[in-house]
Amino acid sequence: MQNYKPLYLWSLEEAIRNNEKDLWRESYKENCDCARTIEKAITDAYNYEKSCLTACAKPVIEQYGFDRVNWVLANTVQQKNEDGRFSQENKAWARQIYIPHDEVRWHFCVESHPGLTDIFINESRKLWESLGLFNAEQCESEKDGQLEYEGKVLVLKGTSLRDQYKKPEYQLFLAESGFGCHPNARGRKVFGKFLIDGEETHFQRSDFIGILKDEYLPDWAKDNLAEIQSSGENDELTMGGL
Repeated sequence: MQNYKPLYLWSLEEAIRNNEKDLWRESYKENCDCARTIEKAITDAYNYEKSCLTACAKPVIEQYGFDRVNWVLANTVQQKNEDGRFSQENKAWARQIYIPHDEVRWHFCVESHPGLTDIFINESRKLWESLGLFNAEQCESEKDGQLEYEGKVLVLKGTSLRDQYKKPEYQLFLAESGFGCHPNARGRKVFGKFLIDGEETHFQRSDFIGILKDEYLPDWAKDNLAEIQSSGENDELTMGGL
């Protein structure tokens, strides 16, 4: 699968402050290219005789990845929020994606007819929903910021995973240690392992939706979790016998 250019999530001001202006610039250029590609896809897919738009979002997503396409589309709706040709559902969706208020963000607005862009957004969102990812409704609420993560099965945000791993099985992560497990700690790293294959790594606390509710834990995940916990107990017994 294609390796997409990194999507820079912060403002130009913050990029300058963190000596990351080149990263911001590369992402900005890719955002603009993505917007122009969406415009061309809409133009090519519009049937003037039938006045309808045929499916055209998938090739754009394959070229730029879900995260950047969603970023560009959400930016477009946010910049054109007063336009009644965008549905209320798509406006609500766009508001959930934070995009820094750089002065040049209008450069990567999609300038196709708003009604056609709205149809494109509907198609793109359906493709995202078809991934079947876990969502906030299946997790314990993190709204108050007081959840303890250590020893819990967490759900990674879809945006925290590369497109080839945007699958529900790769969202499940067993938190084992790190200051990020504790809501009020200054450190934000959460160390642990993927339930699907046991790979050990770490993420930022902000990369997670929250703790998966027990009723949504798949059977394979229960088995893997029990195996990991059993292995940990055996290790403790071995160490205790030294």
